[in-house]
Amino acid sequence: MKKILFPLLATFVCIACRNNQSPALPTSSNRIVKTGLNFPWEIIWGKDDHIWMTERGGRISRIDPANGDITFSFTIPDVESLGEGGLLGMAMHPAFAQNGFLYVVYDYRKAGNYQEKLVRYTYANNTLNNPMVLLDGIKANTNHDGSRLWITNESNPKIFMTTGDALDQSSPQNINALNGKVLRLNIDGTIPADNPFPNNPVWTYGHRNPQGLVMVNNILYSSEHGPDIEDELNIIEKGRDYGWPDVKGPCDGSELSFCAANNIKEPIWSSGNSTIAVCGLDYYNNDLIPQWKNSLLMMTLKNSSVRQMKLSDDGRSIVQTQIFFKDQWGRLRDLCISPQGKVYICTSNGGNNDVLVEITRL
Repeated sequence: MKKILFPLLATFVCIACRNNQSPALPTSSNRIVKTGLNFPWEIIWGKDDHIWMTERGGRISRIDPANGDITFSFTIPDVESLGEGGLLGMAMHPAFAQNGFLYVVYDYRKAGNYQEKLVRYTYANNTLNNPMVLLDGIKANTNHDGSRLWITNESNPKIFMTTGDALDQSSPQNINALNGKVLRLNIDGTIPADNPFPNNPVWTYGHRNPQGLVMVNNILYSSEHGPDIEDELNIIEKGRDYGWPDVKGPCDGSELSFCAANNIKEPIWSSGNSTIAVCGLDYYNNDLIPQWKNSLLMMTLKNSSVRQMKLSDDGRSIVQTQIFFKDQWGRLRDLCISPQGKVYICTSNGGNNDVLVEITRL
């Protein structure tokens, strides 16, 4: 691994949002794992104890977390990276070690139209092959494309997928449109019989641009970009309406009548009168960093920080938030967590200047 010549840890900052705790001291326990990345979008801790990463331009990489070596790389040929579009979400089948199934979402050009699709690849002999399109025809745009994936770990796994409104505000409230939604599919791309709308992959609607997704104790959480105010953290519940574009954040003022008429599901947290560009989301409950136990960790782009969202005992509310590593590495896109409790984050600065960072202590 190449040495980094700037004093990355000398300016460590930890800001308490809702209490008066003192900032944590600098530590040598946080290190740069990999440099020279270009708009990484998704990182997952693989079933093979390596970090798997998508970069928006179309590359999928398998990275050794010990030394940053890329042990596998594959570029999807028809990805078109346009604005914030390109290769986005990724998830592994629960039985990846046996079947090699890897699921990705990306934007591409079809008959002149910029679109998004969900594709399953098979990893074998150190390459990806046998692409199988599971869902297509989703509108894409230079902004608001989503898209995170989450696959449940059960005998009959389900795929959850977020989609943005693709800058079309007429889509989120239309349950027959795929944009502005959280979708739910069987692992083979078919529609589950118990979805809220018959023969329809829509699970929830009224979303603007959800870019974080994680399930904890059977509760599905999603982080979502607001327009100029009210970024959101939501609990995703079957068949519910989350309000966009008629509602921003919690129901108030002129929104109250729409909320009552449409049984709007309000967020469990919002950013209030500003936005911080919330992004990747994961759950931490390891002894390695005890301060983060039973917390959602949320990446922010505009706010350039890791935001800890401490959960209540029942997981239905946020009892405390704190900000860490503000402006330390720039815009933060996503994270993953190893079984040992090490946290890995990737930046979203572009220009081949992005990095993968390991955090083991505050």
